[in-house]
Amino acid sequence: MVAGQSSREPRSVAQSQPRVGASAQSPRQSAGHSSGQSSERGPGPSAGSSEGGPHQSSDHSSGHSAAPSPGHSPDQKPGNSPGNGSGHDSGRSSGQAPARDRRRQATAWREARALAARAGRGAAPRTQRLPLDRTLGHVLAEPLAALTDLPSFDTSAMDGWVVAGPGPWVLGKGEGGSGELGILAGHSTPVPLPDGDGVRIATGARIPANATAVIRSEHAHVDEAKGLLYAQRQVVPGQDIRPRGQECRSGDQLLPAGTLVTPAVLGLSAAAGYDELVTVPRPRVDVLVLGDELLTAGLPHDGLIRDALGPMIGPWLRALGAEVSAPRRLGDDAEALQHALTTSDADLVITTGGTAAGPVDHVHPVLAKIGAGLLVDGVAVRPGHPMLLARLPSGGPYLVGLPGNPLAAVSGLLTLAEPLLRGLGGRAPEEPYRVVVRDEVHGHPHDTRLVPVVHRIRSTEGAGSGAGTGVVHVVPLHYNGPAMLRGIAAADGLAVVPPGGVRSGTEVEILDLPWASATPWTEGCFT
Repeated sequence: MVAGQSSREPRSVAQSQPRVGASAQSPRQSAGHSSGQSSERGPGPSAGSSEGGPHQSSDHSSGHSAAPSPGHSPDQKPGNSPGNGSGHDSGRSSGQAPARDRRRQATAWREARALAARAGRGAAPRTQRLPLDRTLGHVLAEPLAALTDLPSFDTSAMDGWVVAGPGPWVLGKGEGGSGELGILAGHSTPVPLPDGDGVRIATGARIPANATAVIRSEHAHVDEAKGLLYAQRQVVPGQDIRPRGQECRSGDQLLPAGTLVTPAVLGLSAAAGYDELVTVPRPRVDVLVLGDELLTAGLPHDGLIRDALGPMIGPWLRALGAEVSAPRRLGDDAEALQHALTTSDADLVITTGGTAAGPVDHVHPVLAKIGAGLLVDGVAVRPGHPMLLARLPSGGPYLVGLPGNPLAAVSGLLTLAEPLLRGLGGRAPEEPYRVVVRDEVHGHPHDTRLVPVVHRIRSTEGAGSGAGTGVVHVVPLHYNGPAMLRGIAAADGLAVVPPGGVRSGTEVEILDLPWASATPWTEGCFT
């Protein structure tokens, strides 16, 4: 779900686009600020859960990592950790800004999220007209209005007999006697039905003029010798007849703009008379993977680690409704990064890693060199603090710079990329929702925490009956350090934990993962 905006409306997008300094040393660097080199250590680990296992909370999250490096124990508590040991920037950043400066410069989590959403909604609207069979997964660019009454004529809701007046009814000669087909769907308008007559009729067939009701086959008896039809139940005028316009009248709005085209929407559109739909083009995204230390195959060796983000980011963005190019691996090459940014024709560029201020962290210097405007430069969230959102010059694409640590990158996707893509793709923001968390979750002293959780249903006995009713709650998962994917791989959402943490039994806001099953969740789905 998309988090609701804070009560204090964030600055407009236009007001939030200072240019990155043109010099190699940006103002944030000259002030001693380094969003990627801060140790994002919370006051303690999250509470245990049924999933079991330790976790890690330090966040040198500009580097890439798939797992803790050799020699670093996953059981090591954050307060005792000498460093992340798994991100590629842990040894290349110089200096560390005071925590007070970092907090002052970082954008509040809700403000950053709301600003990204508004940036997406503020983009120039685009539309495309597609044949109906190509619109699945797109978003309606305009309301879907009925082009005809539904149904467009009075139809039979059941197989049976259509009758006029009181019974018993004389079966029409050649129309409804034993072995006759009667009135069928798809045929021309039947002749008016005389009072006292009955005719066999099929589901969906047009109701003849003067008809009173339809009697289901199982609710009637035919005396073939007399040629009479008898009802075995009371016949109510209008029963089992779908009157013209029962579902909608021509011109009625069926669905609003921003609706995702699902298989059901395809069916409704076809029934309402559409051969094609006006939709919003899917946002186009380029993914740039940065870092010389990344392997695409095999086991880590000689200081090299597997790239966990390249395989993950594309499918994640597609689940958010984007069209994504194959990831481009640029290494730590400032010129290659500049060329990729200035030649991209995408709507959004995603970079992974390189958002800190180390000697080979090139994202900020390159943005400064090309004159990009920064909307968000660091977010008060753990993991993922050094994420950023920028707009490239001359109406170029947006850029979301993700930290290199995997869970920190997920935090950046949900904080900045997801609301931005919703706006670019014409989707309305989802309403936030809250669920009780089962265990105590420690928080950061000043920043929001995003903690992987899984939904569970707890059975409670009904008073005096022994029956159980499901009560949904969430369980925080272990392995939720910034360099870890084990927790998020088992999760169906992330809990938004405010500064200071929450006690067991407290309601927390939930960010759903794009592939999470809809409520109600069933016990055992994610075990």
